[in-house]
Amino acid sequence: MELLHSGKVREVYADGQDILLVASDRVSIYDVVLPTPIPDKGKILTQLSLWWFEQLADVVPNHVISSTDVPEEWSGRAVRCERLDMVMVECIARGYLAGSGLKEYERDGAVSGVELPPGLIEASELPEPIFTPTTKVPPGEGHDEFMTYEDVEEALDKERAAELKRITLEVYRRGQEIARGKGIIIADTKIELGVAADGGLKLGDELLTPDSSRFWSADEWKPGGTPRYLDKQFLRDWSSSLTGWDRTAPGPEIPDEVVEATRNRYVEVYERLTGDRWI
Repeated sequence: MELLHSGKVREVYADGQDILLVASDRVSIYDVVLPTPIPDKGKILTQLSLWWFEQLADVVPNHVISSTDVPEEWSGRAVRCERLDMVMVECIARGYLAGSGLKEYERDGAVSGVELPPGLIEASELPEPIFTPTTKVPPGEGHDEFMTYEDVEEALDKERAAELKRITLEVYRRGQEIARGKGIIIADTKIELGVAADGGLKLGDELLTPDSSRFWSADEWKPGGTPRYLDKQFLRDWSSSLTGWDRTAPGPEIPDEVVEATRNRYVEVYERLTGDRWI
C-alpha cells in the first residue's frame, strides 16, 4: 500500500487499482489544521458520507467500492474507492445566504456572477438554489476563489460545465429535501466530482457532512440572525473570539469544552439524519 497524499483531514492510499480514503480526527479551519483532534470525527464523516452516497445513488454514481474491505486498524473510518480523475473545480450549491456568499452579495449583489434580488440578509433563503463554483487550490498555496459559470466553461468545456452544475444542484435539492424532513437545513454544500474510467462523472471524497456543508437546526432558523450551527462553523466562531491568532499555522489548541461541543454537533447531525444512535 502506498501513501499518495496526506490532506488536512484525509490520507489517500493506493492499493492496487483501488484507492483507500482514510478520514482522521483532525479538524481544519481557514485552511489551517488545528493541533487538537475531535474524537470520532473521522468515523462520523465516513459513516455519514456512506449513508448519503446510498440515499443519492439514483442521482449520481459514486466512487465507493467497499466500506468493509479495509484494514482493521481503519475500520469505520476508511473506504475502498474507485480511482477518479478529479475535476479541478470546487462544486458548491447554495440555498441560503451565509458565509463568504453573504460577503460577496453584500459587496456585489451577486455570488459567483449570479445576480440575486436586493434586500437579502444573513440566512435569507434564496429564490432557488444557485451554483457557485470556486477554484480548487492545492493545500498551502492560497485560498479557493469564486468562479463564474463562464469561468468553468472556459476551464473545462460547455458540456462538462453543464454536467457539473446539474449534478451539484440536484445533489443539493435532494439532500435538502431529505434533511428538512429531519429538521435540518442545509444552507450550502460542496461536492467533489471526478471522471471515471468510462468518462462519466462520479461523486468522490465526502458528501453532505458537517465538514463540507453548512447545517442549521430548522426550528431555530430565521433570516437576519445566525442559526445554531451543526457543523464546524462553531469552531470558526470560537476561533474568531481569540486574540492573537491571525489564521495562519500553527493553529490554537482547542479547549476541552469546545472539543466536546464540536463533537456533540457532529453526533447530533449524524443521529438526526440517519435515525441511528452514534455509539
